[in-house]
Amino acid sequence: MRFTRLISAAFGAALLLGTPTLAVAQAKTDFKLGWSIYVGWMPWGWANDAGIVKKWADKYGITIEVTQFNDYIESINQYTASDYDAVTLTNMDALSIPSAGGVDTSVVVINDYSNGNDMVIAKKAADLAGLKGESINLVELSVSHYLLARGLESAGLSEKDVTVVNTSDADMVAVAGTPDVTTVVTWNPLASEIVSAGNGKVLFDSSKIPGEIMDLTVAKTEVLADNPNFGLALAGIWYETMAVMTADTPEGEAAREAMGKASGSDRAGFEAQLAATNLFATPATGLDFIKGADVKAKMDAVRTFLFDKGLFGSGAASADVIGITLADGTTLGDAANVKLRFVDTFMQAAADGKL
Repeated sequence: MRFTRLISAAFGAALLLGTPTLAVAQAKTDFKLGWSIYVGWMPWGWANDAGIVKKWADKYGITIEVTQFNDYIESINQYTASDYDAVTLTNMDALSIPSAGGVDTSVVVINDYSNGNDMVIAKKAADLAGLKGESINLVELSVSHYLLARGLESAGLSEKDVTVVNTSDADMVAVAGTPDVTTVVTWNPLASEIVSAGNGKVLFDSSKIPGEIMDLTVAKTEVLADNPNFGLALAGIWYETMAVMTADTPEGEAAREAMGKASGSDRAGFEAQLAATNLFATPATGLDFIKGADVKAKMDAVRTFLFDKGLFGSGAASADVIGITLADGTTLGDAANVKLRFVDTFMQAAADGKL
């Protein structure tokens, strides 16, 4: 279709601007998307079950294999190291794993930002200051680690005041129920399950740092450059699914019920999680956020945390080692080494009715 050719040229030009080299991908028709259980990503599994994925894939003459991962980090590792073309992940993990690993990655849609879904949960401590000297279980170097650091900072503490115990998200609920574990940091639906089981109370959550933990659907930049139909299809799937699941209709209730069950909860539990999520259900809301001036400051805070943790490699002299292109065209860090791109190409196509 004519618009596809136009968007391909525009997207390719935007990617190449200021980038001396870019891996060349072959045009193809079969694509793979990995996702893991989280309120903001449950729509991908439901859309696949409901036939919406196939509908949009058929429209563009492609196939999209949608795979659920029980281990969040493993989904990102598979995207980084194998033939997965797209994955759901946070802004921080996009930068620390694929981008730091040399995989040039672009945002297709911004799904939401966590507005209370990520929590610091403690059995003994009455407040954040009471965590001093405690061992804290979390997925090390993930957004949970970042949330803990921000929480400790707000209480005048730092990570040296606690002991971090690396724990897989797949094991978090079970670990939280053991008597020796007193504090965990995790995300919904795991966090709600832990609290509901009486295994701690919430001391700090992501509503205290709004917009800093972004949940994204991303794809490999070179794949999108040669196959823009894939990005267009993903945007179409996301926004059609949003229109159904957010509607106050029997169809919307049924969709939320199904997503709740698939996440190990029910409709009420899922809707409670949605209430702690700033969901970008329309392209206009996603565009407003991704183009906002605050994104630069938030990504600067995230990249500084990652550099301080050594996640850019021992040879990194500063947080500038990896370039991050923002939707306004500016770049944080090394413009000659851009590995994370907040492009608005596909969200804009949806907003313009050109999918």
